[in-house]
Amino acid sequence: MLRLPQTQWLTVARVGAARYQSSSARPTTGDDYQYLQRSKIPMLHFQPSLPRLPIPLLPKTCERYLAAQEPLLSGDAFQQTKKVVDQFREDDGPKLQTLLKEFDAQNKHTSYISEPWFDMYLRDRAPLPLNYNPLLMMNPDPRPEYNDQLLRTTNLIISSLRFMRSLRARCLEPEVYHMNPAKSDTAKFRTITSLMPSFVSTYAAYAFKAFPLDMSQYHGLFGATRIPELEKDRIYRNESSRHLLVLRNGNMYAVDVLDESGNIEQPATLMGRFERILNDGRAPAANPLGLLTTENRDSWAKARTHLTQLGSNAKSLELVDSALFCLCLDESTIDPNKPIPAIRNFLFGDGTNRWFDKSFSLIVGRDGTAGINFEHSWGDGVAVLRYFQEVFKETTTAPFANPGLKGTPTETRGVTPIEFTVDEAISTALSTAENNHNTVIDSLDMNFMKFEGMNKNFCKQQRISPDSIMQLGFQLAFYKQHGQFVGTYESCSTAAFRHGRTETMRPCTMATKEFCLESQRRTGDRKSDSELRDMLNRCSTVHGQLTKDAAMGQGFDRHLFGLRHTAQKNGLPIPALYADPAYAAINHNILSTSTLSSPALLAGGFGPVVRDGYGIGYNIQDGYLGAVVSNYRPHRNGPEFVDCLREAYEDISKVLRATGPPPKGK
Repeated sequence: MLRLPQTQWLTVARVGAARYQSSSARPTTGDDYQYLQRSKIPMLHFQPSLPRLPIPLLPKTCERYLAAQEPLLSGDAFQQTKKVVDQFREDDGPKLQTLLKEFDAQNKHTSYISEPWFDMYLRDRAPLPLNYNPLLMMNPDPRPEYNDQLLRTTNLIISSLRFMRSLRARCLEPEVYHMNPAKSDTAKFRTITSLMPSFVSTYAAYAFKAFPLDMSQYHGLFGATRIPELEKDRIYRNESSRHLLVLRNGNMYAVDVLDESGNIEQPATLMGRFERILNDGRAPAANPLGLLTTENRDSWAKARTHLTQLGSNAKSLELVDSALFCLCLDESTIDPNKPIPAIRNFLFGDGTNRWFDKSFSLIVGRDGTAGINFEHSWGDGVAVLRYFQEVFKETTTAPFANPGLKGTPTETRGVTPIEFTVDEAISTALSTAENNHNTVIDSLDMNFMKFEGMNKNFCKQQRISPDSIMQLGFQLAFYKQHGQFVGTYESCSTAAFRHGRTETMRPCTMATKEFCLESQRRTGDRKSDSELRDMLNRCSTVHGQLTKDAAMGQGFDRHLFGLRHTAQKNGLPIPALYADPAYAAINHNILSTSTLSSPALLAGGFGPVVRDGYGIGYNIQDGYLGAVVSNYRPHRNGPEFVDCLREAYEDISKVLRATGPPPKGK
């Protein structure tokens, strides 16, 4: 899942370097129209000098693993797990560590986790909706007249293509996290680093306290599709396609958006083509093949193989697979006070107007509400977030299509309906897929929590990490609801390293456990507010260190994953540590959490990663703390958890307000 913590090491939620002033009419000729950015620093300038993802020391991994297990286990169970870990550290672990290091030394172009992690995604047979594909929903354009479905679609597509062309021409600005943008996001920084040889340029950026991020996943954004195959899927990529896959009422179209020279078509031309589809009088598709992409991957692979053998379906599938990306034109609208129905539709819907296998789908509702649903195997979301923000920034400040623009009339030119031959076997597969999808989504509950008693600025005033407060709330809420502590997942990107993927941050700590236990004691027996505040500060400190460790590749989850993969690859016995019930329990992530903070983001969502878990997409805004919580009925009670979550933040807020911020320096 896409989970990027708010830390000084990785806040990639930034608006791109291109800064425009809004105007009523922007020129649509030459490079000013064709490219979003013309970076002074070559896009991949920092890539050769990015540091390699470190393999943690085996004793440190064992130490960190035990620290994460301690709050989850009883005393006797913890001692048993400690014995298993001690044995692993002394016996099995060192040999696997040596083999892993040898593999890493032979593959200096990448990271030790990249290949096995990518392989894990493609081998999983679970359906993509809810299990993998997340959702990012955009804020509306602040100018109501620009939220017209046709107009917003036209602008979003133009800006998407400008981003794509900049990416493919390698003139997109490199992704850099600036610790102090006023000092490093400057012309001086760009001049100096661009003059440095690539093999040392990253270290020159470090001198500015700026941290270049890996961009190897960006090529997966456009012209890509995950193809279902038995046992393991594959990613298909096409670098020369000029069209989009557009879905409307389950009907599919190939829409040319680049001309024969590869240039972006004019705004009026694009508007005319999308208008034609919006006005198409065709009935909803009788056999909406997008439903097949909601299926178990082996089931879909078998159906797809059969589908390619019928009529000219192989050519039709090629149009789908090679499209730059998918555009879904929906009939949905959003109620700002009740966003869950729209979030459900954008996250999974009824499956008829989606093609979940595409690298990403841009969804635009009837009221102009827009969002991104993306396939996860090709990357971890850093590229998607960058694209998401750049497109939102440009379309809301300097769009190319403005109210009053008339689409160029179009008949068939540039818009090709994609037709399929369907037989009884495919009809049966569609019916099965629809039933399976409906069974899953009917059992999924989603709830929204908005807590206005705390916000980002309040936490900063209190000199306490906003992310640690959000995560502590999840621990306290679950304890209020169930009286226990469970495996919790917060993913941290390791994009500061070459081919870095993600590392897990474990927010359930002894510090959070002690606060939860103490805060729920009867008033007469409970510690004072001042003592509770000290415990809160401790939670924040521990949380911050764990997040920093994870972002620097010093967690334990990926290392243990890599060591087990090494044993499997070399035909060695799997160490006892991996058969320990405690290992299975900590990786059964009942609380799976993800945060993004961005001016472009209205809401984010994803499904639980286990049947008895919660999927929590949260953000920390200037005015409130917000969370979208998903769960499967009857395994968990979502409304009750959300009520407990509000109570948890009330409890935490009372302690903070009663004590005030600590003196500076403490």
